[in-house]
Amino acid sequence: MNSGSDPIFAEERRQRILAIVGAQGRVRIAELVDVLGVSEPTIRKDLTLLERERHLRRTHGGAIAVRPQLEPTIGDRSMLHAEAKDLIARECAARIARGDSVFLDSGTTVQRIARLLDQEHVNVLTNSLGVATALADKPPSVRHTLLGGTVRSLGGTVVGPIALETLARFAVNVAFIGASGLSESGISVADVAETQVKQAVIERARKVVVPIDSSKFGLTDFITVCGLERVDLVVTEAASSEIRDLCEDHGVELKIVGTSENVRCT
Repeated sequence: MNSGSDPIFAEERRQRILAIVGAQGRVRIAELVDVLGVSEPTIRKDLTLLERERHLRRTHGGAIAVRPQLEPTIGDRSMLHAEAKDLIARECAARIARGDSVFLDSGTTVQRIARLLDQEHVNVLTNSLGVATALADKPPSVRHTLLGGTVRSLGGTVVGPIALETLARFAVNVAFIGASGLSESGISVADVAETQVKQAVIERARKVVVPIDSSKFGLTDFITVCGLERVDLVVTEAASSEIRDLCEDHGVELKIVGTSENVRCT
């Protein structure tokens, strides 16, 4: 593990810390240790310095942004926690069966599912330009429909009244719904228009799956999509005892990828 003593490396590391805090709104020390490959005392020293310079605010076990969180672009989000998202996406893609009708939304992990999808005779409905692009080169047996509506460039999505009206014509077996936060309040995201589409899909899906990496646990973004009682399955790469208890309390099945663990709650 790097000691972090090199002044050039230290400055680059602090800029990365600020980038992560800016994108997520908050960060845990343990997460920074893992991402940056330095010791916990080094991270604590960095956070103290950044707080002194008023770039962030220290909290117990981490730090939060001092300015209102700006929604990162989908490109920025896709680079965060890439390995965890790949593991989660593979698990989700493996759960799509022949003949399924599924909804894939705009989350960066969900877009990875689209790229990995190789099951034949599947109908995919989406409001994501990235998902539609990923599926365009698939065999004809992977049929996909892109909703119409207003393009929201920041999220790479189609939203608005036309999208909602078109969506009302469809029903799906499984909806894969991305989220930027999961807490006692439910799952949440940054944009109202995207939330409206997600909520409409959830109402028309027989099963709701939330693929989400562990960095988003305990976070609440701008608007709540739905309560946890409406979620059937959470797929993640790691989960604390608090998250396990939260899922159990709300009857949510929890799948931790990379292990044989599958917590089925009733």
